[in-house]
Amino acid sequence: MRSVLSNTSSTRIDSMLRERLGDVNVAPHVAKSWLRCIEEYGIDADAARDTPVLDAASISERQQRFGELLNVARAEMENLYEQIAGSGYAVILCDAEAAILGAITDPSLKREFRGAGLRVGAVWSERYEGTNGLGTCIAEGGPVTVYREEHFRHFNMDLSCSGAPVLDTQGEVLGVLDASTVNAADTRLIQRHTMALVAMSANLISRCHFLAECRDKWILRFHSRPEFVGLLHEALLAVDSSGVVRAVNESALTQLGMSRDKLVGQSLERIFPFDFNTLEKRAFADAATLWPVRDAAYGRRFFAMVRPPSVITNGVTLSAPAASPTSTRQHVGGDTRMQHNMNCGRQLFGRRVPLLLQGATGTGKEAFAKALHLASSWADKPFIAVNCAAIPEPLIESELFGYTRGAFTDASRDGHLGKIRQSSGGTLFLDEIGDMPLRLQTRLLRVLEEHEVMPLGGERAIPVDLHVISATHQDLQKMVQAGEFREDLYYRLNGITLQLPALRERTDKLDLIDTLLAEESQGLARPRLCDDALRLLLNYTWPGNIRQLRNTLRTAAALCSDSVIRPCNLPQEITGYSAAEPAATSVAGNGDAPLRTAEREALLRELEQMHWNISRTASALGISRNTLYRKLHKHGIVLPD
Repeated sequence: MRSVLSNTSSTRIDSMLRERLGDVNVAPHVAKSWLRCIEEYGIDADAARDTPVLDAASISERQQRFGELLNVARAEMENLYEQIAGSGYAVILCDAEAAILGAITDPSLKREFRGAGLRVGAVWSERYEGTNGLGTCIAEGGPVTVYREEHFRHFNMDLSCSGAPVLDTQGEVLGVLDASTVNAADTRLIQRHTMALVAMSANLISRCHFLAECRDKWILRFHSRPEFVGLLHEALLAVDSSGVVRAVNESALTQLGMSRDKLVGQSLERIFPFDFNTLEKRAFADAATLWPVRDAAYGRRFFAMVRPPSVITNGVTLSAPAASPTSTRQHVGGDTRMQHNMNCGRQLFGRRVPLLLQGATGTGKEAFAKALHLASSWADKPFIAVNCAAIPEPLIESELFGYTRGAFTDASRDGHLGKIRQSSGGTLFLDEIGDMPLRLQTRLLRVLEEHEVMPLGGERAIPVDLHVISATHQDLQKMVQAGEFREDLYYRLNGITLQLPALRERTDKLDLIDTLLAEESQGLARPRLCDDALRLLLNYTWPGNIRQLRNTLRTAAALCSDSVIRPCNLPQEITGYSAAEPAATSVAGNGDAPLRTAEREALLRELEQMHWNISRTASALGISRNTLYRKLHKHGIVLPD
């Protein structure tokens, strides 16, 4: 074992680490933590567990201190857990004092994690728990992994932990995001992969916090590589109206090679060779366009764009004017999971990695794919969408691959390029890829592997430049196991899977309603939603997702009088009362309508979670199949073909 300590305690620490770990290299943060445990805290490694646990009032108070950031963190915790689900992990968030504020745990291991002391309210600072992913991350101020025997206290040696800090605008630790497991099969290699995911999620939470806290500042977003601007690792400088830098993120320190105290408080002109007036003009005249800049110190080239500050009026945050974003970009919205998907998608798609979008019908998969296309360097090239479920099977082959003149009876005199050739240089979006016939999956695989397509009736293959996004609401892995989808094509299309959340799970429903209502006003005066109607829309579970919301708003905008949308303009399944009833009828006053609506929504939610499998849904609800069928008939729920 190689020592990383040079003080007089190193011999004792070296001996303990060698006895515990054998002849392996010890990470510096582990050795330093063990030193603190002995010299600073006086911890007995063999002592029994005595983890302090906060009461409910203290937990609530600490959660409230996090404010809106807690919601952002919870959403990102869910996203992280989805990526490592089934591996025996718990995803944990603690505050700056290592008090656990939230946790998502593998359901099959809840007892084990609770026995290990990983529960909401438990305090995991080094002072109490010794070396661990939460407390040591806070002590070190950076990401750490603590693998099994590296834990100082013996009762924590079954754990493997990966913790990364959530930082405030001044680089101080706000809390720690951690993924821990009691799975004995977890290896150091797996832990390194987990650490990368945890660090990315913690970085995203920190970035969201920076942008929210500096909403009243001008944000210069830059990077040495243009494709990284707007993504997770972009550098951020917050500048006040006098042109002074007030905050920077960690990426800015890395990009500029300067410490925080050399940047914060400095005039922008001392960092980049342009004044505040230039920044302001860029923000309002050309906010969506990158422009090349060079730093004042070394003349290194970066690419930058500017976000103007928001204006606070009567407690409501309004975005300052900026370049008009496309509607597809707006549909990505402010939901943390969708922003995470967009960050990952833009970074990987820009490197020609094929993407697979997974999500229920109506979640906006095509709009998301189009947003990725418009954010790419080939946005000026075609975006070609193909719905594999909508084209009759005999026509899919000619639609995709094209055909030459006279290839078959009734063929066009001039032939047909086909969707694949039409998309060359741009983006090919294959929607409902799970419905593509097996025979054509083989042809598609060959095109993706060889980057050339052979039209029907053709004699030579034609080169194509492909960037592919595919989408499905089906479980392709199960289809592969059932022999219904080619395994090699699945892995060719699935560079990464991005899960689009259902509308009911999104945290930006209010923004989506506002965006879609503006689009569906069809150039007329945009109606407003009365409080009751807005409340109904926000509380509804939206089994049809964004598509259903759009149709609802389109109809309501057409039906409303005096430019105000009221509950009477909304469908019965949302309001709970029929159109024949007086418009003033309240939902609460309509007998058992709320109960019927709640039951219907619960059925739809469970059916969707079980992929509309009747047996599994009935089992999950604790009722018989016959009872479930009766309830479906009662609520007018029709099973898909």
